[in-house]
This record gives sequence, C-alpha cells and structure tokens, in this order.
Amino acid sequence: QVQLVESGGGLVQPGGSLRLSCVASGTIFRLHAMGWYRQAPGKQRELVAGISSGGVTNYADSVKGRFTISRDNAKNTVTLQMNSLKPEDTAVYYCNMPWPVDYWGQGTQVTVSS
Repeated sequence: QVQLVESGGGLVQPGGSLRLSCVASGTIFRLHAMGWYRQAPGKQRELVAGISSGGVTNYADSVKGRFTISRDNAKNTVTLQMNSLKPEDTAVYYCNMPWPVDYWGQGTQVTVSS
C-alpha cells in the first residue's frame, strides 16, 4: 500500500526558512506527480506547489518566489523549501499523490510567529 510520511515542520520566525520532506513507499515513485497542500484553521485545504513526473512545477501565487518544490526519485522524496516565511504561511502542510486516487500524508505543522 502507498504511504506518504512528512517531516520538517516546526516553529519559525517571520523571514525564516524551513524545509519539508515527504518520503513515499509502496509505489513506483518516479511515475507520479506530487504536491504539497496546506490547511489553516477555519480555511479550506489549498494547493501550495506541485511537480509532475517530468519535473515541471507550479505554485500558488501567494508563495511564488519564496517556495521551491523539488523531487529526488532515487530517494522517493519530494521536498518543499520555504523561504521568507510569513505568519500567513502558518498551517498544517500535507504531502499528496493524486493518482490513481488521492493519497495523503498525515500532515506536519508549520507555525510562523515571533
């Protein structure tokens, strides 16, 4: 079965950086698109960044220029490098594999606060 395990969340000050990782198992990882989503309290879950099997990326307008999604197929890992963090980035961040159905990690908390 497919499993996605996130790590790297925590508390960081505004302007700081954080790197999230997601390790996938139970699948031929290199064939899958992957994504990072986030959900803040009282808000809908939203797509933050996505990366295709071929390495093509897309980002939410709110994080363009600050976040970078990448993948390492040899390690079955997708990462999200988050720079210049803002309080508005505070949320639970989820790793997602969209095919053949949506698979989700359990989430990792990111809190941006002074």
